[in-house]
Amino acid sequence: MKKYSIIIFVVALATLLLIQSKVIMPFVYKVVQSDLFLVDSKDPGGQSPISTPLTGLAFLHCNNYIKSKLGPDVSINFHEQPLNAWSLGNYQYIVNAEIDITSATESPITKKYVCRITYKNGDNDEGSLDFENWSIEGLSGLDSI
Repeated sequence: MKKYSIIIFVVALATLLLIQSKVIMPFVYKVVQSDLFLVDSKDPGGQSPISTPLTGLAFLHCNNYIKSKLGPDVSINFHEQPLNAWSLGNYQYIVNAEIDITSATESPITKKYVCRITYKNGDNDEGSLDFENWSIEGLSGLDSI
């Protein structure tokens, strides 16, 4: 039986590779090409930074979120505009900005942060001013404070 174990292993491996390349991968390619994952919205994504009313609101809501997370012993000053803001499409945004931080124990510093935020109401702009209609997906750059 030991003689045949290597042959059985090679035949089983070849069979698995054949099934994957002839059955599974063509099915995966058909699913990816279909409209299954397509989301139709009025907010197109792009690779270039943009400035729209919704990216401005995303910047404002990210700043309010940061302000709510920092303690009262830290004084913060937000810049007027983000460094960059991108729309990922379907009302998802990435905001790159700077914040001036002053605490009682340290000298003032300027830190850059990145905030990923999503507007949950889609094409309905009526609730865009309410923070409850937004969700912070991630925040980085301010871990040390």
